[in-house]
Amino acid sequence: MTLLAIDDDETQIELLRTVCSALDYPPIEFLSAPGVKAGLRIASESVVDLVLCDLRMPDGSGFDLLAGVKALNPTIAVVVMTAYVDASEAVSLLKGGADDYLVKPTRREDIERIVVRVNERTALQREALLPPIEGPASSPAAAGIIYRSEAMAAALSLAARAATSRATVLLSGESGTGKELVARFIHERSARKGSFVAVNVSALPETLAESELFGHSRGSFTGASSDRAGRFEEAEGGTLFLDEIGEISAPLQVKLLRALQFGQIERVGENATRKLDVRIVAATNKELSRMVESGTFRRDLYHRLNVIEIRIPPLRERKEDIRLLVDYFIARFSERNGKRLSGATREAMDALMKRPFPGNVRELENCIERAVVLCRGEFIRAEDLPPEGPPEQVCADSGLPGPGTDYETAMRLFEKSLVLGALERAKGNQSAAARELGISERHFRSCLKRIDEWTREEGFDRSGGLFDRMVEQHR
Repeated sequence: MTLLAIDDDETQIELLRTVCSALDYPPIEFLSAPGVKAGLRIASESVVDLVLCDLRMPDGSGFDLLAGVKALNPTIAVVVMTAYVDASEAVSLLKGGADDYLVKPTRREDIERIVVRVNERTALQREALLPPIEGPASSPAAAGIIYRSEAMAAALSLAARAATSRATVLLSGESGTGKELVARFIHERSARKGSFVAVNVSALPETLAESELFGHSRGSFTGASSDRAGRFEEAEGGTLFLDEIGEISAPLQVKLLRALQFGQIERVGENATRKLDVRIVAATNKELSRMVESGTFRRDLYHRLNVIEIRIPPLRERKEDIRLLVDYFIARFSERNGKRLSGATREAMDALMKRPFPGNVRELENCIERAVVLCRGEFIRAEDLPPEGPPEQVCADSGLPGPGTDYETAMRLFEKSLVLGALERAKGNQSAAARELGISERHFRSCLKRIDEWTREEGFDRSGGLFDRMVEQHR
């Protein structure tokens, strides 16, 4: 195991080094730092299992270090050493996430006890032998949601209470956090017998969005050769999930407001009103309150949607879930690709814990799929993980052109990054991606075909099949 000692007292550092070197088991790699800043730098650059730090240092306190280390990787054990016996301070440290505290002068047996206990706990984590948590948190069958963090538990607790009501629910959170899974969780926990119908509002062509949601009658517009029920009618007696609700157009906001307020809709081309029993769950990755202030989103619609708001935490706020998610994705993609992987190495897990994951769980899923495909051994190594970078670069495999790239290749790489980035953000919808880029769908398909042909000719790495899947589905 790797132990990082942080103290401005050189005598204390040497004492800890002597004790650690004398231990028969476990073998310890000893690292040291004189203060908070240096300690955090080492913790971010190295794989660390245990941090022993002083409570008071010239450039900060043990509380600062504790917060910084846990933000990097919550599985790193932190033990704070103090010369001042203060019960309230000790309680504050433990509440802040410290695993233990020691009173100076530290005794050899206390250090040995801490080291052995942390080593045993780390071994259990690596072998995936941690006991299951009581309740739904340990069950991956709860609408496909895998978690053990308090942040996600709090969100799902609120969702479970909201599920038993008829109230409209607004799910807010960054892209890739699993808002649709939470919406399904709400539907499954409710007493509603109808279907769960999901609609990505941003993927609907503006000219057809009203027909898609509310349906149309025969002859109401060119191409309407027969009557057609909309998504609202499909969700009769069930739940309608409206994803990316912040992208809805102003005219459609009025129609949606009426549907929410009176439970009634009108098909396009009809004057007859249809009464429906539909539960609305909406989701957004935008600040709707700011859109209301700027006038781009109706205030009355916002209040109708925001009866119960549930914020889905980003992955960086629930790092405790990363290990569970990694194990789940490894098992899933190993079976899909005909491989037998046992897990991830210590270095790989540490690297994953320290990633910011701007794409959240969706980014982690893609990351593990790539690693499973490229892995040559029994365990995923840090080298199998894709390099960190913006979503556009990850999506476009090769990313942006580097130094020394010729003009033609640079332009092709840039086009590839631009087009596939738009397609990724549009969740595979070519129409929405084309609108984002300000080009026609025909032009967009031509770009996609050209990128596919050029990539095959040049033999670029496709980052675990992400590019292949997109092209095969949307060629």
